[in-house]
Amino acid sequence: MAGGFAVSKPGEGHRQFNGKITWYVWICGIIAATSGLMFGYDIGISGGVTAMDDFLVLFFPSVYARKHRAKENNYCKFDDQRLQLFTSSLYLAALAASFVASRVCTRFGRKRTMQAASVFFLAGSALCACALNLPMLIVGRVCLGAGVGFGNQAAPLFLSEIAPAHVRGALNILFQLNVTLGILVASVVNYLASAVHPLGWRYALGGAAAPAAVLFLGSLVITETPTSLVERGRVDSGRATLERIRGTRDVGDEFEEIRAACARAAELNEQERPYRRLARPESRPPLVIAIAMQVFQQFTGINAIMFYAPVLFQTMGFESDGSLLSAVVTGGVNVISTVFSILLVDKVGRRKLLLEACAQMLAAQAAVGGIMLVHVRADGAPTKGWSICIVVLICVYVSSFAWSWGPLGWLIPSETFPLETRAAGFSFAVSSNMLFTFLIAQAFLSMMCTMRAFIFFFFAAWIVIMGAFVLALLPETKGVPVDEMVDRVWKRHWFWKRCFRDDDDDQANKVNNTC
Repeated sequence: MAGGFAVSKPGEGHRQFNGKITWYVWICGIIAATSGLMFGYDIGISGGVTAMDDFLVLFFPSVYARKHRAKENNYCKFDDQRLQLFTSSLYLAALAASFVASRVCTRFGRKRTMQAASVFFLAGSALCACALNLPMLIVGRVCLGAGVGFGNQAAPLFLSEIAPAHVRGALNILFQLNVTLGILVASVVNYLASAVHPLGWRYALGGAAAPAAVLFLGSLVITETPTSLVERGRVDSGRATLERIRGTRDVGDEFEEIRAACARAAELNEQERPYRRLARPESRPPLVIAIAMQVFQQFTGINAIMFYAPVLFQTMGFESDGSLLSAVVTGGVNVISTVFSILLVDKVGRRKLLLEACAQMLAAQAAVGGIMLVHVRADGAPTKGWSICIVVLICVYVSSFAWSWGPLGWLIPSETFPLETRAAGFSFAVSSNMLFTFLIAQAFLSMMCTMRAFIFFFFAAWIVIMGAFVLALLPETKGVPVDEMVDRVWKRHWFWKRCFRDDDDDQANKVNNTC
């Protein structure tokens, strides 16, 4: 029993395939996860750049004036829709790109989709670094958004499909580890670039080209996934690739499962397109879970902190250099804590990490909100002691997110869809993430101006809802091969099993229709 509901143990009873964890798998995984480095770098870089005076003078002079006005409301210094659009436009573009990326991923493979992501990112980095006006800057951000949409669609699927089942969680979390590394690198770059006048912000934005170049060059040497090769009719190449990544020729059982999944997917997709299949009752469990995980991931408030960490710390009373340095500290905590997730996820399981994090994040958010409510006034700064206390609590909050909702928000959707709806279903996960990232990025500074300290209580309330969702509706997927999820996970769950029917059972059909 878990949280009062019967939960199956999906790790029991399924087949274990032959093969070992080869170095080639890890090399391919590390290169593919560089897509996360691009994503993380952008998350971290935008908040630091918007805190740089040289950048504000050129693109947002009204914000610069408010920032340096002596009696300006601390909570409202950066409340500007155009400034928020600079950050959020990328995610709106990524939202649209994710649906295109789904089709590219299916037709051309995961590898080619990641290559396209790197090209978009290289173009966007160049445009942002050379921007002469706001429209040029926004176009650059849109190109970066297309790169994020393509990369976030392909990389998690690639990682889940090449990984052996018993280490799938750890390998997939390489993506999130690279996201956190990107945020940390961006924070360090911002801290150093802030001292370079007047071109520091150009160097910071142009730095996104470095991980994009690594991904582009690396994608030339990595393999395509066996599943993608078989799905596109290259059966012999699929088996040869599987033998290579498993380090053995004895891959018959696993390869037959992949072939069977691809044959079933092809047959079903001839009858009905993947996006239409997602509307069927049996597709609802992974679809609901995938979308909910992305929505909840954003409503933890993490990206509000990561996007605008320097701005947020300035609101709390830190000077410009101090706020950027504080962002470096939280970025370091983010990376270290994600490493813990890699070590724990395939041992402890997904549910336990998510539930522990909910308790830790709730306590930290409530404490930060309480301190700011009492000690951070609209026209004054808290004492140094309270400012440091806030930074420590934010680090506590970031650490719990980093070993739970951060990596698992991408891992769980990537491993739970059957092949016939995998790319299409995961595109809904990516697009949901981008949509709510856009909403948070576009609204956070205005919310902070209006809600002030209560914004932390707003996110804390969502964490309570998230914990209840995990207890009731999220099954454990630890150790289950991706092509056995339906039988081993969804059909055994106390609630989701009603979405599946036995065609010979009229009562089951009625239950299926109520899913």
